[in-house]
Amino acid sequence: MLNRVAVLSDIHGVLPALEAVLAEPEVRGADRVVLTGDIAAGPQPVQVLDLLAGLGDRVGWVGGNADRELVEYRRGLRRAIPDPIGPWAADQLREDQVGLLGSLPRSLRLSVRGLGEVLFCHATPRDDEEVVLVDSPPERWKEVFDGLDPGVRTVVCGHTHMPFVRLAHGRLVVNPGSVGMPYGRAGAHWALLGPGVDLRTTVYDVEAATVRVCRDSAYPGIAEWADYFLHARATDEDALKAFRPPDGVRRRADPDRGLD
Repeated sequence: MLNRVAVLSDIHGVLPALEAVLAEPEVRGADRVVLTGDIAAGPQPVQVLDLLAGLGDRVGWVGGNADRELVEYRRGLRRAIPDPIGPWAADQLREDQVGLLGSLPRSLRLSVRGLGEVLFCHATPRDDEEVVLVDSPPERWKEVFDGLDPGVRTVVCGHTHMPFVRLAHGRLVVNPGSVGMPYGRAGAHWALLGPGVDLRTTVYDVEAATVRVCRDSAYPGIAEWADYFLHARATDEDALKAFRPPDGVRRRADPDRGLD
């Protein structure tokens, strides 16, 4: 059983944000660092993957929809990616990095002190694109958890880029928010598990990071991309409105594209 687990989600290839979180004492001291998907689809994909791979066995990897899309694009299984930066990011990856992303599991189970059996996934336990929100109704969560092992008492997910903790049908649900593409509040968002749940925000120099990302990335739209995402121009109200289905039924959405 692990005492402390740091959860990093939706890094989206933003190296300065990742470096800031990895420098946190609680992250350095955690038993494991778990990545809950959407790791490389962003302006610095090669550097982010190299940094994380260098951490060795301390890292538990889970793939997200954006990671899957990069692999599918590079392998000729799709001709386009909804996120505009996706095709560019896919083309930057080395073959070994494509192989790494292609090998990632869709979920990971760990036993964490105080939380029991924890399932880590990207969007929901059954789908890497499905959207559930902090205010999704109980029947929606019941649908999402259908077929899930009763032994799993805590579910950790990402995908919507907004942190929350809530109880749903007797299970604790945790979303750490996004390291690299936050909605609602700037900073690198992550979570520390064990024995409870602590949602964290690492404050870093966003202006300096924006300059660095623009300097180091050759993505054609990098200045606009970095300004929008690193400064969290979209509010949490914008995001909730965009991702909430009008009829409450299951649907797919792409939180990675930004909001109009």
